[in-house]
Amino acid sequence: MRALLLSGLVLLGAAAGPGGLGAQSLKSYSTTRQFHGEVRLTATIEFAGGTLHVGAGPSASLYAMQLAYDGERFQPVSQWDAGKHAVTLGLTSRKQGEMGVGGSTQNQVAKIQFSPQADLDLSMAIGAAKSVVDLGGLRLSSLVVETGASQTEVRFSKRNAMRCTTAAFRAGVAELSVLGLGNSQCDRVTFEGGMGSVLLDYAGAWSGDAELEATVAVGGLTLRIPRSIGVTITTEQFLATFQPAGFTRQGNRYVSTNNATAARHLVVTLSTSLGGVTIEWVE
Repeated sequence: MRALLLSGLVLLGAAAGPGGLGAQSLKSYSTTRQFHGEVRLTATIEFAGGTLHVGAGPSASLYAMQLAYDGERFQPVSQWDAGKHAVTLGLTSRKQGEMGVGGSTQNQVAKIQFSPQADLDLSMAIGAAKSVVDLGGLRLSSLVVETGASQTEVRFSKRNAMRCTTAAFRAGVAELSVLGLGNSQCDRVTFEGGMGSVLLDYAGAWSGDAELEATVAVGGLTLRIPRSIGVTITTEQFLATFQPAGFTRQGNRYVSTNNATAARHLVVTLSTSLGGVTIEWVE
């Protein structure tokens, strides 16, 4: 997936020249597949640039996509593998490795929806995009989100209809917000960040304990956690600038003062070099 972002997706760069999208008309493209009782769907989204909306759709449609795009520089992706019950959807550059399109993608729009009836394994590779991904109402089994130079918001606006094994997030020079992780029912979340700003919000209806493994390079990571959740944070080394309120330090571990009495727990393994980590307690 990472190689795809580096070599195939369009990253933010210089603004478009005189021949940019503003002087062109957008093409339209749509595809859909009816739901035929599929138990599981493996879905991959590749989106080079523009505005992306992902969410739950009608139960009768296994998946659907509508695009408005610059046909001279981009092409739709729609590949269905009936044997594996797998689909790849999105928008990619016609020139592999093309850089510096910047503002020429801003008018492109994609809307992708999935049926709430099939168990969904979802992977997303997002380039120069502004994305809103609302996974509420879906049966999410696993999730991978990798972003380039983008602004991405992932929401769990409703409680996941099934248990999720793992949610993995990797962000480059990006702004990433993940809201409502308490609703995700994901046993384990991993995050790997470069130079961006990231918020992991654990609000929602917790149904069990959870784990977070976070690696922060240069960017900033904010963990927003309900006060009712007991938290243990283990770091690879003592961080002089990391003194979270509501915790006591035990060697390289920070334990929340309510950990012994809390009904639900979050166990965090934290690795950081120059990145900053902030803990926000919410009611």
